[in-house]
Amino acid sequence: MKSLAGALVISAALAVPAYAQTIKLIDVAELSGSGATVGTNFKNGADLAVAEINAKGGILGHKIEITHMDTQSNPGVARALVQKALDENPYALLGPGYSGSVKVTAPLVAQAGIAQVMGGEAAELTQMGIPTLFRTSFGQQSSMPKIAKYMAEDLKAKNVALLWVNNDFGKGGRDMVSKELQARGVKIVADLSTEAGQADFAADVVKVKNANPDAVFVYLNEEESARALKELRRQNVNVPLVGETTLLGQKVIELAGEAANGARGHVGLTVDAPIPALQEYGKKFQAKYNYIPDHNGIKGYLGVYMIKAATEKMGKLDPKGLPDALHGLTIKTSAEPGILLDLTIDKNGDLDRESFMGEVVNGKQVIKTVLPKLNP
Repeated sequence: MKSLAGALVISAALAVPAYAQTIKLIDVAELSGSGATVGTNFKNGADLAVAEINAKGGILGHKIEITHMDTQSNPGVARALVQKALDENPYALLGPGYSGSVKVTAPLVAQAGIAQVMGGEAAELTQMGIPTLFRTSFGQQSSMPKIAKYMAEDLKAKNVALLWVNNDFGKGGRDMVSKELQARGVKIVADLSTEAGQADFAADVVKVKNANPDAVFVYLNEEESARALKELRRQNVNVPLVGETTLLGQKVIELAGEAANGARGHVGLTVDAPIPALQEYGKKFQAKYNYIPDHNGIKGYLGVYMIKAATEKMGKLDPKGLPDALHGLTIKTSAEPGILLDLTIDKNGDLDRESFMGEVVNGKQVIKTVLPKLNP
């Protein structure tokens, strides 16, 4: 009888999946290289969420364990690391933040059938038909129409110069905003491609000045945004400088200094929004890491809480069922305060929630307008 009882115990133990005692998340992020600001903020936001959730009993009573892997901001490295991560049978995958890295890793994660909650914003990512891919922020198909409308209707711009980074992120934004501007009768008078990590924008800004635009659309990564703003100010480009979240982020403001003043645009996530939950999150993040988070820090935080909410909806730990639970899910702050803003996840993995129009004033991002959800 003892032998039989022992065999039953061993059999039961073997029947329990590896993730039953802990929920294993793996974050594949840009912790070094040109995207270090993106990945480090995302990592720290995710770690903050994990610590909070574990302190309150975890998810369905199970502790979260998170591991971070550094893509070095290289899509090839990202793909290799995602394959390594999948070999460890995680409950879900977080990251990457760069759209190019998401593009080459998403098919691998889809084959594994688990959720990939990432930071990439290129429009094409959620148009690839991959059912396991989910955003933590707006895609360009959601943000660019708002930016084009602002330039055409609020700024009354008839001619716009485009300054964009030549990667998947930049090309996607450039294509989408061009389409939206032209649909509103706005002419593109300069269309300038720049390189990731570019240090000198003098020649590009000369071309901007020669085009004599009514406004300049700046769509670069954070460090390059700061360099471009400095050069635009140095050459006395005095027309409105408009962009998306990357132009108004805290890191850009710190690096660009006074040159950031006056930059304006659409902001999907910011701790400067007049939303108490976002402001409180910013205080917690700063207390833990001793700096103000940008939108990437919020993305990492929200990614973990999205996984928590969907798992609690299922009522069980089911990595293969998690993507279905995320699709069509509406998460309200009244039920899950950690989500910070009420949001809905659509069938493609895109988000619908409030967003903001902001401007940098005296070295601080100031939110001018709160834009409602598209489908309240």
